Amino acid sequence: MQVGYLTGFHDLLVGTLCEGAGKGCMESIPFSFHVLSRVCDIMKDEELMEEARKASESSHSPYSRFQVGAALLTKEGEVITGCNVENASYGLSMCAERVTLFTAVSAGKKRGSFVKIAVAGRPHDGDWQFCSPCGACRQFLYEFCEEGQEFYVIYLDKKGRLKSVPITDLLPDGFTSAR
Repeated sequence: MQVGYLTGFHDLLVGTLCEGAGKGCMESIPFSFHVLSRVCDIMKDEELMEEARKASESSHSPYSRFQVGAALLTKEGEVITGCNVENASYGLSMCAERVTLFTAVSAGKKRGSFVKIAVAGRPHDGDWQFCSPCGACRQFLYEFCEEGQEFYVIYLDKKGRLKSVPITDLLPDGFTSAR
């Protein structure tokens, strides 16, 4: 029996698998897929971090010269990315995490749709380094989580190691209009 992993929320799917390749495939074999109920098990933190790093390449950061990218994983397994966008009027600049959430909401995603976000930052000509979300982004991320929902923020710690932290640890007293 072949066993594979798919995204979804059912315990078991049963189908057939065609062994062989191309037009010569004549034999079907029964198989089962164990469908994971947690998308986090599908995309590793390192993979999501790589998506955040790619997103940072689009950063508009001529003032700080610090590019930041974010990659948000949805419960459906979709990855939505964004980057920081700066403005000469610094207060109008937008962090990568919020740009990413704006993009997700614009695409129809709702509160509770998200599993985790990776944030990557570095100077334009430097190495990847510590880049934890600012307080405004932490509150913004918290707003898009359902009460009791596990949501993780992935970033490099000050020693350059990948760290995955629950949003409730980064913002222990977060609030929404509902709570």
